[in-house]
Amino acid sequence: MSFDSLSVLAISIGVLLFGMYLKKHLLILEKFCIPAPVIGGFLVSLLIWFLSFANIEVKFDTSLQIPLMVAFFTVIGLSGSFKLLKIGGKILLIYLGCCWFMALMQNFIGISMMSLFDLNKLYGILCGAVSLEGGHGNAIAFGSMVEEISDLNNAKVLAIAAATFGLISGSLLGGPVAKYLISKHQLTITTNQDIKDVDPLKHEFRIASYKDFLKSLFLILCIMCVGFFLSSKFTQYSGYSLPSYVGAMLIAIIIRNINDVFNLFKLNQYTIDTISELSLGIFLTMAMMSLKINELSTVAMPLFITLLVQVLALLLFAVFVVFRLCGKNYDSAIMCAGLMGHGLGATPNAVANMNAVCSRYNLVSRQAFLIVPLCGAVLIDIVAIPLNTYLINLFS
Repeated sequence: MSFDSLSVLAISIGVLLFGMYLKKHLLILEKFCIPAPVIGGFLVSLLIWFLSFANIEVKFDTSLQIPLMVAFFTVIGLSGSFKLLKIGGKILLIYLGCCWFMALMQNFIGISMMSLFDLNKLYGILCGAVSLEGGHGNAIAFGSMVEEISDLNNAKVLAIAAATFGLISGSLLGGPVAKYLISKHQLTITTNQDIKDVDPLKHEFRIASYKDFLKSLFLILCIMCVGFFLSSKFTQYSGYSLPSYVGAMLIAIIIRNINDVFNLFKLNQYTIDTISELSLGIFLTMAMMSLKINELSTVAMPLFITLLVQVLALLLFAVFVVFRLCGKNYDSAIMCAGLMGHGLGATPNAVANMNAVCSRYNLVSRQAFLIVPLCGAVLIDIVAIPLNTYLINLFS
């Protein structure tokens, strides 16, 4: 049973809408911030797995997955304004440094643990920063890259399993970590009042016309084309595999920061965010639908043990390092809750964790809500994605 690219696109959108419906009506999915594409796509992959026992094989043409993936990473690059570093001040730089170190730490732990089990080191990278601080988007992107340049046919399913484990763990631990820090150190419930309640990535645009959407789409597609071309040339002449989405993201960062200086054009963040959500949603759904769950069995136990070590390491890092470096106060405790969320899962988990703690103490930490999403969703990838790319090439 085969489906062409157009059919797969239609099925993916339907599955994505079904995932949104389930997330809205099942509170446990909403509580743990499980992405709708993961919900719907995983159910389809389960169905296909069950059908395989009846000798029914389902094949999807996922050729549209790559351009959708590149579009998503291009939008990440367009959000990477270095002006954000000034807005957050010293604490943002400290927290960002911690995030970059966390990516190194997670990869080191992953590689070390897989070496201990005498397994391929690439597995360690995939259950390190790729899937934990990177989330499902990076897990699928880098999992696919590993499958292309190595003989590890289960790389993508392993990375997605690690990302899902991290997502749930980060949601469970964020709130208790902040509560422990506040109680243990008897913190005064006050916050930094100097931080303005603004989102520096947003502009004056709140609605968009057809023309606005077309302009943003044109910009993103142009960057994608340049990214595809430069990535292929770099790989051709250096022998170093540079995925097209990394090239597109780096070009987008350069264009964003040149535009910040010279103000060549206005970015309509509303349309850019819409394109980002659309491309990520369909890309993730396609990838989840095509998972081969049965290929996970050979590395299930080493993966589980490695992820437990990863969770413990980040827990200790948040409590004994990040909390102290970021001020050892209420704001830093809230930021630790956020770190557990995006360090093991995704930025929405970080925001949900911080919301829960702030509601408990009836005081919103504007500092945490400014710094954590900026670092967790945008600035960390400036180092983490090139680092992951380098390590995968190194050990392949």
